[in-house]
Order: sequence, then C-alpha cells, then structure tokens
Amino acid sequence: MREAVSSPQAPPAIGPYSQAIKLATVGGLLFVSGQIPLDPETGKMVEGDLAAQTHRVFKNLSAILAAAGATFDNVVKTTVYLADMNDFPAMNEIYATYFSSPAPARATVQAARLPRDARVEIDLIAVV
Repeated sequence: MREAVSSPQAPPAIGPYSQAIKLATVGGLLFVSGQIPLDPETGKMVEGDLAAQTHRVFKNLSAILAAAGATFDNVVKTTVYLADMNDFPAMNEIYATYFSSPAPARATVQAARLPRDARVEIDLIAVV
C-alpha cells in the first residue's frame, strides 16, 4: 500500500522518515516530508538569506516530485513553516514563481524552531 519515494538530488532524511510516501490505493497521492534548505551534495545548510533558503527548499521538493513522476503542477496542498513570520512576504514572492494558477491550497505557520535552525521548511501533497 505504501511506497517510499526518494531522490539523490534531495538531501536524505535526517531522522526515521521517508522523503516521500506514495499511496497508489488512495488515488495516487504523494505525501512529501518537510524539506529544509540542505544541499544534498554536502548535507549542509545553504548559505545566504531567506531567498536562498527558499529556493533550495523548492529544488529539494522538485527532485522528490520528479522521482515520483510529478511536478509542481501536481501539488494540491502545501504547508510552509517559517522561523519568523516577518519573512512571509519574501517567501511568498518566491513561492509564487513555482506554481501556476490555480495555486495549491496552503497553510503558513510560524514555528518556534525548525530543524537545523532553518528559516523555512515546506511539505506538500501531490496527486500522481
């Protein structure tokens, strides 16, 4: 029923979870674990501001979607976690460049602390 999906172009899980899980029996849903701005080649956080971190998160998400045969056009729901809600406008501007209309449903929340002190983390659900 569950099939793990992973990509070497995204960082490996840093805990007991999968990069993504595909459920073929539920209409082909793909649940992608939260991605932080880790460089998959070095395993380290990307350097730079929120924009650099957000773009790296989307590169990681894109690699996992591709491993499942999907793109951002298949995404139906995202959750964005920000270390500081003051970063919302900058994140939102970058976020908008990755999705065509209609954009997926989304929740955005401020988290007290994100893994490895990232400034942004994003998870998603896609139909594949």
